[in-house]
Amino acid sequence: MQLLFSVTWGTVSGWWTPICLLLGLLYAWLLYRSPSGLAKKIRYALFAARTIAVFITSFLLIAPLVRSVSYTQQKPLVLIVQDNSQSIGTFKPGGFKPDQFVGELAKLKEQLGDKYDVREFNFSRDLKDSLSNKFDGKQTNISSALDKLNERFANQNIGALVLVTDGLYNQGSDPLYEAKNLKTSVYTVALGDTTARRDLLIGNVNYNKTAFLGNDFVIEVLAEAFQANGETIRLNVSEDGKQVANQNVEVNSDNFRKVIPLKLNADKKGIRKFTIDITPVKNELSVQNNSETIYVDVLDARQKILLLYDGPHPDISTIKQGIEVNKNYEVKTSLLTDAASLKLTDYSLVILYQCVSNGSGALQSFITKGKVPVWYMLGAQTDLPQFNNEQKAIQVYSNRNQVQEVFPMPASDFSLFTLSDSTRNKLSKLPPLIAPFGNYRTAGNDQLLLKQRIGEVPTPYPLLLFGDDNGRRIGVLTGEGLWRWSLAEYQSYGNHHATEELLGQCVQYLTANSNRQRFRVYPAKNVFDEGENIILNAELYNEALQLVNTPDIKINLKSDSGKNYSFLFTRSGQSYQLDAGTLPVGDYGYTASAKLGDQNLTANGRLTIKPLNLETRQTAADHKLLAALAQQSGGQMLQPSQVGQLADLIQKNENIKTVVYEDKHYSDLVGVKWIFVFIVALLSAEWFLRKREGEV
Repeated sequence: MQLLFSVTWGTVSGWWTPICLLLGLLYAWLLYRSPSGLAKKIRYALFAARTIAVFITSFLLIAPLVRSVSYTQQKPLVLIVQDNSQSIGTFKPGGFKPDQFVGELAKLKEQLGDKYDVREFNFSRDLKDSLSNKFDGKQTNISSALDKLNERFANQNIGALVLVTDGLYNQGSDPLYEAKNLKTSVYTVALGDTTARRDLLIGNVNYNKTAFLGNDFVIEVLAEAFQANGETIRLNVSEDGKQVANQNVEVNSDNFRKVIPLKLNADKKGIRKFTIDITPVKNELSVQNNSETIYVDVLDARQKILLLYDGPHPDISTIKQGIEVNKNYEVKTSLLTDAASLKLTDYSLVILYQCVSNGSGALQSFITKGKVPVWYMLGAQTDLPQFNNEQKAIQVYSNRNQVQEVFPMPASDFSLFTLSDSTRNKLSKLPPLIAPFGNYRTAGNDQLLLKQRIGEVPTPYPLLLFGDDNGRRIGVLTGEGLWRWSLAEYQSYGNHHATEELLGQCVQYLTANSNRQRFRVYPAKNVFDEGENIILNAELYNEALQLVNTPDIKINLKSDSGKNYSFLFTRSGQSYQLDAGTLPVGDYGYTASAKLGDQNLTANGRLTIKPLNLETRQTAADHKLLAALAQQSGGQMLQPSQVGQLADLIQKNENIKTVVYEDKHYSDLVGVKWIFVFIVALLSAEWFLRKREGEV
């Protein structure tokens, strides 16, 4: 770093400087113009001291500024990003030695020397620091790795990115789009083999994860074959070791792909495991990709939800579609005036959209006596006094029939259920809802999932909350306009995942204890991916059906192979939650226990951890993608044997340069302490000399 100083001027012209000097000379001349008993040399010294002291003092009055300029050099960053997924080690060309290659790649840091700042990373599903020779990643997400690098090194001098991969990815978006945001030269090292070799595989299985007991359902299997013209694909589907479907398909080309539909029957309730196999053929490259396992949740019946409203509104369709994404739910929409004609006992949740239940006597009696959960959704047409009288979770007071725009702001201390980080981030960026203008008062035991933000001002007012009214769960959304969220999310992200997850999780929570079990333990989902953290939730109720979390809850997970895993739940708000981390692939049964007073309560269930075979579904490397990445950024694609040329290419790239940053800082000269000390020293020395000579 280089630092320079200079004096500049503020609001007063620098032409006052000679005037300050003349003032100092005049003052000293008036003081020492007459001869005295002082020696000539001493009088000149005193004259000079007084001149300098008066000059500096008056000079400070015109407020000069000290300008300091610092120059900082930032060496160009060279980011080495290496693919650590299983496909690299599984489908490697002949003669490729992974350990040796990673060692040669690590030498690039030494070859570039001190003129470059070299950082090393590896990735599969997530980005990690340093290189790796394990090649054990179950997924490949190139675009996510590039995005995280762009975030981490934003506004820094990225000189070059060295991307070492086979070009195959099974998660995330097209890396070509994400690479454009990096604004740097991308050098790709093309691993893998583009030569198609003899192989039969299951490319993909398309199926509904939910089916209903007794119904038939169809799965679509994408069967692929390479260099196997004339062979026969023998496809078998088995459940619990018993064959339930099979089909033979003749291969008529060396690059064969066909979607094969297979009809299965949901004859047993619960999570059903289906294994799809292709019989291997002679000289096949890999048999790891010949098998795929799917899990289908067979339900006895759908839960029915009643959505009532006073008048048509675009939110009605958005709510219905968002909830019915989960096949476990069926939404019936109806006018409030028609509620008496419905069979209300069929419904496990009532959603009142801008209306209240006292508009229908039969509905009010059904909700009150049956302790049926209710989700109120407020808006401009809501009768607030009637709403306040009907429930105690929240009171909204408004003297004027006015509304205002409120933005969603996720609360950090909400603990009844968990929304994904992606959904929470999206919710905070969605357009505003229309909420009643007024004062909001909530009960002490309410949990706020979303708060209101008015403009840029966060407020404690609730936008979405949940409460308990004498054992009956209540949800309240204080604004209308969910259709705007749905449209805005699709425009920005191309899907409705955040809106659907929010509606689905709210409905799941409100209906979760409709059977009034006092002790419930349930996983975040029934089927987890390999390597995914296992999350379980628990709820414990006292005899008054009020949530408590005083007792400890223990749980034991037992795999079908006989291995046991024991855990203790953590208290979360009024409930419990457990993050059991990652567990081996397999089927698990769990038994949880709690002691409440003199009662011993237990809860049981099952969950499944399915294997990920994504890395074996593609065998031929995609070097066209790597060439396109290098070409669009001005870089170059290299083969593994050419890694030693990388240092020379980077050093010869004229666009990769050290960047010098200039930082200017201005400060008042009067604030410099040593000038004050210097003035005091001059005046003290002058006084001492005059005192010594008897002039004071």
